[in-house]
Amino acid sequence: MKFRGPIFFSVVLAALFIGLTAYFPTPNKAEKEAILIQRLLGGLSQLHYKPLAIDDSFSEKAYDLYLERIDGGKRWLTQEDVSKLEKFKKELDDEADRGTYEFMDLSIELLEARVKLTKGFYEDLINESIDLESNEIIELDNEKKAFAKNETELKERWTQMVQYEVMTELADKIKSQEEGTEELKDKSRDQLLEEARESVLKDFNLWFKRLERKKRSDYLSVYLNALTNIYDPHTSYYAPKDKETFDIRMSGRLEGIGAQLREEGDHTMVVRIIPGGPAWKGKDLEEKDLITKVTQKGEEAVDIVGMPLDDVVQLIRGKKGTEVNLTVKKVDGTIEVINIVRDVVELEDSFAKSVILDLPGKANNIGYIKLPQFYADFSRRNGRSCSKDIAIELEKLKDKNVNGIILDLRNNGGGSLRDVQRMSGFFIEEGPIVQVKARDHSPEILEDNDPKVQYDGPLIVMVNSFSASASEILAAALQDYGRAVIVGSNATFGKGTVQRFIDLDQGFRGDSDITPLGELKLTIQKFYRINGGSTQLRGVTPDIVLPDRYHYFELGERENEYAMEWSEIKPVKYRHGVISLDAMDNIKAASEQRVKENPSFQKVLEQAKYMKERSDKTSQNLNLVKYQKEREKVVAKSKEFEDMFPEIEDLKVTNLEVDKEAINIDETKAAQNDDWLKSIQKDIYIEEALAIMKDMMQKQH
Repeated sequence: MKFRGPIFFSVVLAALFIGLTAYFPTPNKAEKEAILIQRLLGGLSQLHYKPLAIDDSFSEKAYDLYLERIDGGKRWLTQEDVSKLEKFKKELDDEADRGTYEFMDLSIELLEARVKLTKGFYEDLINESIDLESNEIIELDNEKKAFAKNETELKERWTQMVQYEVMTELADKIKSQEEGTEELKDKSRDQLLEEARESVLKDFNLWFKRLERKKRSDYLSVYLNALTNIYDPHTSYYAPKDKETFDIRMSGRLEGIGAQLREEGDHTMVVRIIPGGPAWKGKDLEEKDLITKVTQKGEEAVDIVGMPLDDVVQLIRGKKGTEVNLTVKKVDGTIEVINIVRDVVELEDSFAKSVILDLPGKANNIGYIKLPQFYADFSRRNGRSCSKDIAIELEKLKDKNVNGIILDLRNNGGGSLRDVQRMSGFFIEEGPIVQVKARDHSPEILEDNDPKVQYDGPLIVMVNSFSASASEILAAALQDYGRAVIVGSNATFGKGTVQRFIDLDQGFRGDSDITPLGELKLTIQKFYRINGGSTQLRGVTPDIVLPDRYHYFELGERENEYAMEWSEIKPVKYRHGVISLDAMDNIKAASEQRVKENPSFQKVLEQAKYMKERSDKTSQNLNLVKYQKEREKVVAKSKEFEDMFPEIEDLKVTNLEVDKEAINIDETKAAQNDDWLKSIQKDIYIEEALAIMKDMMQKQH
């Protein structure tokens, strides 16, 4: 039987689904998929900030987006294939209502047939004569390509692709030979060409093996996300395994063995042992080990050779206290079976950390805090969160009587709204932090109601084009208050929307024939600065802009298809009563002058301009000699940008004494810390922030 009409959501409190399952018999796979799509669209209609009409226009947008997602490179489908799919262009809304997937089914059928066909293309083409004296031009920008008209034109396209890959691989080998690579020095051009063919064939085989492993569930996720993403880029369907990965990233915590894995051909290789985790404590599992079998306690061993990495990870992860046996092949060829008891693993790289910076002549005894993301462990009542950790780091730095603090939010993509609300309050007495507006509701003002000021000294917040969401809330609030100087790229990312996860299993608990369905992440609110403006699309413009390698690129939310529009609402009253930033025009002018006089910053601008010019050039000549000459120019130019960031003279970076025991618990952790300190010692943006801090301290009152 078919499920007709959407299964509607309850919008009361946590937006739980109405449980209708008692009225229906056990569904088959097709009916389960019908429930899934109808739940998604029903939830979007009921809860999304800006719901869409599910009509022909919706269908056309979803059609275009799905086609782009499954073959954006125009490598597989032909115009003949597309014409077969086009009859569904205005039918996807009707399919969703019926809970059917005829369009997706046909697309999978066509894609799999084309993958099989093109596999034959490249296997034959790599072994055929490669014309290295061709004057053909290959277009590398997918947006400038059309679908091949037919199989003949598709093969021509693959001929160019294979030729390009072999040519570039051969050019690399010739260059290595000229530079004296021992294993290549006595080989002829024909031998190098043969090795290039073999290397390209190996890469293509691995690529197609991954394509052939794709399951219906993979295509289903792509299709459902084509439907959700036309609401806005951040409204998405999460299959159960994807939601688990998201939760791990947000919490910085997982239950498993504590090993980072990657695919290595048909095998799964251990590439990192996480300090403090079960594998690290056991000492038996090592980097470079190849895992061949996974055995759960009391069950048969599962051979994982050739298994997709996502599936391997699902087998190895598990609840704290459970056991797993890994059969591994060591580097020396020996085979071992390693027993590991799973435990909680904390990913320290995700968490806030701090050091003391001293730079004579610019600023001394300055606290520096790096916050990679606004993490929060919602799975536990008193789980770890970034606001708690930042409060701890502030106290540690205050105990050292620092003269100022630099909070680094570069590349911080955001996270917990609750935590950014609390964290912003650490730097003001009390007052509004951000305005949050839901659909058809008046704005809600999220405030800091705690009059305590955790830190009342000079403050700089560092951002860049990849600082998003919660990072932008904090930067915007402290900028509006005049509480901190915001330093960074032309603008932050521009994500001014709030999302919430909705569990699609609500109403079907305990029904394993239907669950797990996954979760829907949807935009339910927009947030606004306390001055009334949104950060959506425009982001936060720093008080002091420093050039970076993306200076001439358009980056961020504005580049996303179907991004929500910028808007504004009424401002709210605010004052912070902590510290006054005076003479900002003078501070800004002084920074601009230093940047002009700093050879490294000028080199960054030159590199940014060159990168933009290179990105605008999207075609490539397939003649080996011409390619080599052009590449020589590129390599020569690239060499000009090597070693752009020498170690900053006299900059001293020091770990806090209270952190040293945890840092030195393990050689790997100590080495990671050393790498971090070295990266700071070459960071010209931190150097300039220290100079700005000196100017601030001289002007403050």
